[in-house]
Amino acid sequence: MVRSELVQRIADDNPHLLRRDVERILNVILAEITETLARGGRVELRGFGAFSVTRRDPRPGRHPRTGAPLQVDETHAPKFRASKKLLARLNGAARDRSAHHTPT
Repeated sequence: MVRSELVQRIADDNPHLLRRDVERILNVILAEITETLARGGRVELRGFGAFSVTRRDPRPGRHPRTGAPLQVDETHAPKFRASKKLLARLNGAARDRSAHHTPT
């Protein structure tokens, strides 16, 4: 699902909201998550999961074209950990699908 599909689904499920308002709300939510992560914070959405930032230490590397050694700077990467509720839903759905599968 892409952002526009999410906006459309939310707008369809909430006819009292205009599509442009749904889009603004989603943009504000995503901007807040981004800003919190940029400050090194953590965002937890109960029943869904938690976003955090992991730090990757600087390390030696090689230039892909020349093979010359170089130093790769410290980087920060987003991390997502699914909640138990989300994992149970995903794994329960996988089990339900496989239960209906009959080997040939």
